[in-house]
Amino acid sequence: MLKQKYQSVLDLGEKLNIQDGDVNIQNGILNITGTAGTPYEKNLLWDAIKSVGGDKPSDLIADIQIRDASVFHRHTVKRGETLGGIAKQYYGNAMNYKQIFQANTGVLKNPDTIFPDQELVIPNL
Repeated sequence: MLKQKYQSVLDLGEKLNIQDGDVNIQNGILNITGTAGTPYEKNLLWDAIKSVGGDKPSDLIADIQIRDASVFHRHTVKRGETLGGIAKQYYGNAMNYKQIFQANTGVLKNPDTIFPDQELVIPNL
């Protein structure tokens, strides 16, 4: 029953390719462990947990580690995206595009020109 309750979290973990994952139930508590690729992915998992179990779920314990904490995330540009839109997606503020541009000056020459399939570093703020 607990696995069913948190199935959306488990599905997200698979989609994000969480490494070294384990899920088990002990004493009526669902225990989830694994390693997310970036802090952004860990945040996505915690947001999914909170959406199901609330801010402090009493029926779940999650120990999610991070494989690469040197960046917030790595983003592959899709058609129609802008640095401002990407900044809003990751930071909630389009004006943080400047930090993304600065972290990617080896790839980007102009903050107004990005191309599909470019991989951008989304830096920790």
